[in-house]
Amino acid sequence: MTAPIRGTGALEALYWRSEILQAMYWMRGERLAADVDPLELARFLAADPATVHRHLRQLAEEGFVDVVPGRLARYELTSTGAADGARSFRDEFEGLTRAGHGECGPGCWCQDPKRSADPCPGGRDHVHGV
Repeated sequence: MTAPIRGTGALEALYWRSEILQAMYWMRGERLAADVDPLELARFLAADPATVHRHLRQLAEEGFVDVVPGRLARYELTSTGAADGARSFRDEFEGLTRAGHGECGPGCWCQDPKRSADPCPGGRDHVHGV
């Protein structure tokens, strides 16, 4: 285990943890990659491969990612890493993933197929299912 990171190095480590876990979470969710190697992740993040690899190794020590067995230098999210990546992704992109103007948000009862002919309770001009 390595010594704790302090000072500006700690801020850099937090930045890279967020960036890497977000990217891996998104790539997995979009079915682009279940696991990554430092070079492909560095290309995706437009970052230095050595920096990405160093932070992936640190994230592995901290339990956020695992080295994929039998695959040299490939990493996958652990359940802790996936949860942190999801939270970070949600926080970063919350404003972009909300319902747009005139759209219902998640959980609106008018999205229930049994009520598809009923008008939206939010006063929207549309009727779902039509």
